[in-house]
Amino acid sequence: MLGGTEFAGRPVVAAALARGWEVTVFHRGRHEAPPGVRSLHGDRTAPDGLAALAADPGEWDVVVDTWSAAPYAVRDAARLLRGRARRYVYVSSCSVYAWAPPAGYGEDAPLVEGASADADQTDYPRDKRGGELAVLDAFGEDRSVLVRAGLLLGPYENVGRLPWWLDRMARGGPVLAPGPRELPLQYVDVRDLAEWILHAAERELSGPYNLISPQGHTTMGELLDACARVTGGAAELRWTDPEVILRAGIEPWTELPVWVPPGSDLHDALHSADVSRAVAAGLSCRPVEETVADTWSWLQDIGGTAPLRPDRSCKGLDPEAEAKVLAAGGAAGV
Repeated sequence: MLGGTEFAGRPVVAAALARGWEVTVFHRGRHEAPPGVRSLHGDRTAPDGLAALAADPGEWDVVVDTWSAAPYAVRDAARLLRGRARRYVYVSSCSVYAWAPPAGYGEDAPLVEGASADADQTDYPRDKRGGELAVLDAFGEDRSVLVRAGLLLGPYENVGRLPWWLDRMARGGPVLAPGPRELPLQYVDVRDLAEWILHAAERELSGPYNLISPQGHTTMGELLDACARVTGGAAELRWTDPEVILRAGIEPWTELPVWVPPGSDLHDALHSADVSRAVAAGLSCRPVEETVADTWSWLQDIGGTAPLRPDRSCKGLDPEAEAKVLAAGGAAGV
């Protein structure tokens, strides 16, 4: 496991250990690795940062890599490991598709241009596509799996989406709930992502897979209702029309995490991917209530404040901006 101490990688390690697998985690040492693994330390962006991995005599059935910055770091690791590992699973992103992907896009949709396996950090879509190209170059199509993940939720989240909603519900009072209630959402619990990755390794799958829940696995209403219930029910959801929210200058996705207005390019890109290939290959998604409850339990266990990656923007709506919209009477009713 390259990484494996934070949000996307940690559940992969936990699931592998639960299977009785022997796990080596290569990481920078900034966070404690899960118990039961063998740790190797190094910074992939530093000169000789892979020295510990190069000196290790180990061979592996599968490598899992969640890197999301400069593609050359994936290139160097993949080249180092291509003779010592049978398969390379790269956790990529649906952001690799050229903008704006149409509703229902599959793995054959056009990809962003200008990406390179040799590049330094540029922007997220090209960095992820560059990582894919690096893996394909080292392992070939037959020994690589490109996991094009969408919205990730679940315990250990360090991006600030579901934790923000949970904290907001815990504060109680009237809550600006972005409508419509029945707005279909796609996401994947990181633990379901992890299980599918290991399943793919066991079955020796290859190629690209859109890895998100099926369209409409949950709705905005079901997600926020679950958040309100699990935090004690003190929140009063005020469902508000998308036009009112946009007119107020509130940014979808960032100020109101997870939500993007229906009928927009953003909604088509984030919540309407075709995932039939992943489902046919064993993807199973737990109910949204379980994801929400387990994330809330984890938040309470760590004192209520979720960690936030320094390379990700802050999420959430300013209380004054929320109160202003609610006071203007834009709510469409609970």
